[in-house]
Amino acid sequence: MADKSRNTRQTTEVKTDKQTDKHMKKIILSIILISVLIACKKDQKSNDVSSDLSQLKQEKAVLTKQLDSLGLRMKAIDDAIAQLQTTKNHQKVTVFDVKDTVFKHYISIQGKVSSDQNLVLTPEMGGAITGILVREGQRVSAGQHLVQFDNQTIVNKINELKVQLALATTTFERQERLWSQQIGSEMQYLQAKSQKEALENALKSLNSQLEKLTLKAPYSGVIDEVFAKKGEMAGSSTPILRLVNLSKMYVESEVPETYLTAIKRRTPVIINFNAIGKEVHAKINEVGSYINPENRSFKIKVNLNNRDRDLKPNLLADLKINDFSTEGIVLPKQIIQMDQEGQAYVFKVVNNDGKTSVEKTLLELGEEYNNNVLVTSGLTVGNTLVAEGGRFLKDHDQISIQSSNGQ
Repeated sequence: MADKSRNTRQTTEVKTDKQTDKHMKKIILSIILISVLIACKKDQKSNDVSSDLSQLKQEKAVLTKQLDSLGLRMKAIDDAIAQLQTTKNHQKVTVFDVKDTVFKHYISIQGKVSSDQNLVLTPEMGGAITGILVREGQRVSAGQHLVQFDNQTIVNKINELKVQLALATTTFERQERLWSQQIGSEMQYLQAKSQKEALENALKSLNSQLEKLTLKAPYSGVIDEVFAKKGEMAGSSTPILRLVNLSKMYVESEVPETYLTAIKRRTPVIINFNAIGKEVHAKINEVGSYINPENRSFKIKVNLNNRDRDLKPNLLADLKINDFSTEGIVLPKQIIQMDQEGQAYVFKVVNNDGKTSVEKTLLELGEEYNNNVLVTSGLTVGNTLVAEGGRFLKDHDQISIQSSNGQ
């Protein structure tokens, strides 16, 4: 198709040249005919020259005017021919206007969604499960009872201790009254007091154990999964259920140590969750102070607003961290060329004496991102550069501008 298009274009150019030549030939033939007619007329007049001086002067003035008109016409034709021949040989290009813009460089890393409130709950004390009080998907509040373990043995002990404590309290109060009246021995008073306090401490310990036989929600959230079943025996490390709070989520990732000086708290970051088609603009909240010796990286954390609750723990995330930003001249990479010495350059458009040509301009380049390159020296705002059609240009070549791409 490209060859066909090129052949068609060449054919069109040939036709245009032929039409131009044909037009020029017609003009030249017309001039020749006029000249012949004038010559014939002059010959005729020369054979029959009037003897009237006034008539001769009038005839001379007419002929002079005709010659001046023909001279002006010839000059216009010569200029048109020169213009057509020159323009036909100019390289056709598009141009790019240099403007000041903001250049941003990003580094790309992967991370995952995490939550500090995504826990598998286990009992503090083992025992038989007598009741599972929630179901999967149920929202619960902090402190709500989730699972009940067998507590009958401890309840019985508590009831026994309460009876013993009541008797010990009565005995102590009696001994305290007698001792205040200097009746009885101090030893009896101290023994009664000691027994009462020991029973109080024992009762407090049993009540604490009783509390541990009821699994409670440490925070508000959703019951994601229940692992245990009623009637099973559970030890202190047996997983019972998973409780997740989706409102407090964050993305965690590891960044190579080479970017340690570029990444700080509040550094802008763009997070893409490709699995759900969501993009989030945020800022880094925490930067780790420890370099992992195994992969030479440090951790960062970005807090997320999960009002829609569409972000789930362990969801993969692609992070683009803005490690460098500046304002300056930015060029598309494709318009920059390299010479044999490896020096970057572009062709700058210049106008001299009504002629449009190019000037090779050397560049110093900075950071590059997403096919855009920061130019640190060589150009100024307002310069016009060759964008397309400059691959075969040489310094000071004349060009024909087709359009402007702008910035």
